[in-house]
Amino acid sequence: MKVYSISFFFFLFFANILIAQTDHYETVVRDTQQWKYIVPTASTSVNWNQPNFDASTWQTNTGGFGFGDNDDGTIIPNGSVSVYMWKSFNIIDINALSKIIFHMDYDDGFIAYINGVEIARNNLGTIGQPALYNLLASASHEAQLYQNGLPDQFIFTPTQLASFLFQGTNVICVEVHNQTATGADLSARPFLSVGINNTSYDYNSTPTWFIPPVELTNSSLPIVVVNTNNIPIPDSPKIDGFMGIIDNGPGQLNYVTNPFNEFYGQIAIERRGSSSGTFPAKSYGLETRGPDSVNYNASIFDWPSDNDWILYAPYTDKSLIRNVLTFKLGNETGHYAPRTKLCELILNDEYQGVYVFMERIKVNPGRVGIDELQYIDTLDNHLTGGYIIKVDKTTSGGIVAWTSPYTAALPSNSPIYFQLHDPTIELIHPLQEQYIQSYVSAWETALAGPNFSDPQLGFRAYADEESFIDYMLLNEISKNVDGYRISTFLYKERFSEGGQLVAGPLWDFNLGWGNANYCQGGNTTGWEINFNSVCGGALVNPFWWSRMLQDSVYANRVNCRWLELRTTVLDSTVLMNYIDSMALALSLPAQRTYAKWPILGTYVWPNNFIGQTYAEEMNYLKTWTSNRLIWMDNNMFGTCSSLGTKPIAEDPIRIFPNPGKDEIYIDGLTNNSAIIVRDCHGKTVIETSNQNYTFLLNTSFLESGVYFICLPQINSRIYKIILQK
Repeated sequence: MKVYSISFFFFLFFANILIAQTDHYETVVRDTQQWKYIVPTASTSVNWNQPNFDASTWQTNTGGFGFGDNDDGTIIPNGSVSVYMWKSFNIIDINALSKIIFHMDYDDGFIAYINGVEIARNNLGTIGQPALYNLLASASHEAQLYQNGLPDQFIFTPTQLASFLFQGTNVICVEVHNQTATGADLSARPFLSVGINNTSYDYNSTPTWFIPPVELTNSSLPIVVVNTNNIPIPDSPKIDGFMGIIDNGPGQLNYVTNPFNEFYGQIAIERRGSSSGTFPAKSYGLETRGPDSVNYNASIFDWPSDNDWILYAPYTDKSLIRNVLTFKLGNETGHYAPRTKLCELILNDEYQGVYVFMERIKVNPGRVGIDELQYIDTLDNHLTGGYIIKVDKTTSGGIVAWTSPYTAALPSNSPIYFQLHDPTIELIHPLQEQYIQSYVSAWETALAGPNFSDPQLGFRAYADEESFIDYMLLNEISKNVDGYRISTFLYKERFSEGGQLVAGPLWDFNLGWGNANYCQGGNTTGWEINFNSVCGGALVNPFWWSRMLQDSVYANRVNCRWLELRTTVLDSTVLMNYIDSMALALSLPAQRTYAKWPILGTYVWPNNFIGQTYAEEMNYLKTWTSNRLIWMDNNMFGTCSSLGTKPIAEDPIRIFPNPGKDEIYIDGLTNNSAIIVRDCHGKTVIETSNQNYTFLLNTSFLESGVYFICLPQINSRIYKIILQK
C-alpha cells in the first residue's frame, strides 16, 4: 500500500466509507415551494442563515427567483446584484436517510447553508467566509434547467451532515449573486433531496430531471475515490483534495469498503480539456502532493514514479477505449505512449462512471525519456535537448511560441503554430527557445527544399524517420480527424542521445476509429493525411507528412513497416480479440456508466454511429476497424523492396553541435583516432589526430553547412555533422 502525506481528517474520511443502501429518493425542498426572500440593498444580519433568525420581515413568494431567462417563479428587479432565500424544512426520520443531495441551478455564483453551516459554493468569495451583499460573482455561470441541462449536484452521506442536520426542523438558506451589476439575467433555483433506506414515503416526488445516483459497491476495475470536501473543481487553478485507489489485482473484485491499497494521499486537482470540457462528465488533471503543497512523486499501478496524472472521461467515446487502444498500439510499436488504466471514479461521494487513469506527457525517464532541460542549460550539448513541442489548439490556455516560416499542406496556406510543452514557454530560457525554434525551422527548410530526400541534406538529417512512419500509420489506421493538426507532439533529444526530432507521443484519439461525423472521419476509406483537401479551415495539417511521402524511399519504408505491423500488433485477429476482451471486462462497468450518463441511443457530438447498447458500440468499433484495415491493405503508399526495408542505421559516434561557440565536441572515439573533416565537395578542411576519447574541434573558420568526419581507424566509417552558427 502506498501512502503519501495523509492527514488525520483524510484518514477518518476514507476509513469510514459506508455502503448505505437506498430504496428510493424523495425531494424535501424544491425551488417552486414558498420561500422567504430579500433583494438586499444593504448588508443583511450576520445570522440571516441561522435557524433562529427572524425572517418575518422578508417577503414570501414562490421560488425560484431571478430575471432574464423565463425560468423564475418570482421575478426580482432587473439589475439586482443578489437575492437571499430562507426556508425551514422538516426531517421525519434522520435514521432513514442514506444520502442527501443538494442541487443548485444558478446564474452566476452562490453559497448554500443548512442550519448556518456552508454546504456548497461556487464562483463567490472565499470558502468558509461570508460574502457581502454586493459582491459580484467571480465568473459567469449559465442556468441549466431552462435549456434542458442539469443543475450542479452535491452529494453527502448522513455521517458528513450528522453535526448540523437534525431530526425535526431545519433551515436551508441560499444566496445567489450576479457577475455584473448590470447583468441581463439572474437565476436561483435550489433543491434538496434525500435517499431513503426503507419503503416509507414522507416527502415529495423528485423532479422529472432527477437521476438517482448510481450505487457502486464493487468493480472488476480499480476504484478511484477523490474528495475535495464538495468544493467544485475549477478549470484552474488546482484545488486541494485527497485520492484513494483500491486495486486488489487482476481477476479480483474491488469493493468500496476495502482499504485503499494502491494509493491514498493528498492531491491538487483541476478540470482539463477543450471541446471535451463542455461535456457533463469532466476530465481532470491532478498532482500528487504533500501538506506543504509540494509535489511528491508516486508510483501508481507500478508505473514509473511521477506526480502528474490525468483522469480522462471518455464521454463522447461510447466504446470507452479508443485512447486506451491507441496508446497500447503505440507502446507495442516500440515507442512511448502514455500508460492507461481503466477505472471507476467516485468524486465527492458521487459515482462518475468509467474513467481512464493515465500519465500526462512530460519529460521523465519513465515517460518521454530524454534529458531534462534545466534553465541554466544554454551551452554545448546541454542546449540541444530535451524539448517537447506540439502543434495544438490554444483554447485550453496554450500559447504560441513561434510561427513556422512555412504554411500548411496544400491546398491550404494556413500558418503552422508551435507551442512549447516541456519546458513551457513560461519556464524556458530565451536561448533555449531560440535554439529549438532554429532547429525545427532548419528541419522544415530541409524538408521543403529541393534536396529533401537526400540522406545527408534532407529531412533525415534532423528527424527520426522510423518514429514519423509509425506515428503516421497509427493516425491513419484510426482515421483520427484531430491527427497531425491538433494534439501533435514532437520531442528532441540531446545530440549525445541522437539529437533528432522524434514524432510523438500519441495523444487524444477519442474522435478516431470512426467516431467523428465530420471531415469524413467516419469513413473507412481515404487518407487522413489529405485532410486539408477534404475540410480545410484554420487548424489543418502541416506540410511535413505529405512532403515526406513524396520521397519514394520513405513511401516504400512506410509500406514495409505496414506489412510488418500487420503480422504483429496490427494483425486483424489480434485487434479483434483485444476489443472483445475489453468489451467483456467493461460489460458491468459500462452498464453503470450509462446509468449515470444515459446517452446510449443518443447523439453526442460528434458521434458517427449511435448504438442502442454498449455491445452495439463495440461491434461498430470492430466492424469499422476491420474495414479500415482492408482499405489500407489495398491502398498503402509505396512498395516494399530491399530498398525500403530499414532506415539508415544510426551512427555509433555521437556528434554535438555547439550553437553557443565555434567548436564541436566529438565523443565515443577510440584512443589515437585520426580525424579528417571534409566539406560537401570532398575537400579536406581539417585533418588531425585525437589523443583522447573526447575531441574538441575548432570550426570558427568554417561556414554553416553539412560536413563529413572520416575516422579511418574505425572501420573507415564516415559520419555527418550539420554546423549551425
